[in-house]
Amino acid sequence: MARFNRKGVTQIHFLPTIADANLLPTRAEITGGNNLTQGIHTIDGWTLENQAIETPDMASTFVPKIDGDDSAADSSLGFYEDNTLDDIETDLAKGTTGYIAIFSKGDVPAGKGLDVYPVKVASNSKQYSADNEAAKILVQFVITDRPAFNQTVPAAV
Repeated sequence: MARFNRKGVTQIHFLPTIADANLLPTRAEITGGNNLTQGIHTIDGWTLENQAIETPDMASTFVPKIDGDDSAADSSLGFYEDNTLDDIETDLAKGTTGYIAIFSKGDVPAGKGLDVYPVKVASNSKQYSADNEAAKILVQFVITDRPAFNQTVPAAV
């Protein structure tokens, strides 16, 4: 098993549109999106969680469970703020809808590991601090539908 460090490999893009109902973007949709990778300093969430259902019975003191509803974890991306451009503030303004595409093993055509999340921006807030650190922005997302996991990255054009 070849291990790797996600930093320098994983890419995160915001795609305004995806036509395919199975959430597999075309290369043109990826190119037309915004590669956010370089400006991200933190990532939180971006997982699917299951709300297990307890199913106790009188025959045992052990309480078994069955799988229940799926939901997405609270998800956010932390960015460094640019002192001349306002791309993050405008491209990911509150209320913006689209898709977060996470290329977990890189944007490698025909490679696996493309996860796509339908999203709406819930908040876009500057993070103020008097500490000795770079200026930051936190963008929180709500995941609006079931994500698609481990898709094949489309071929380059």
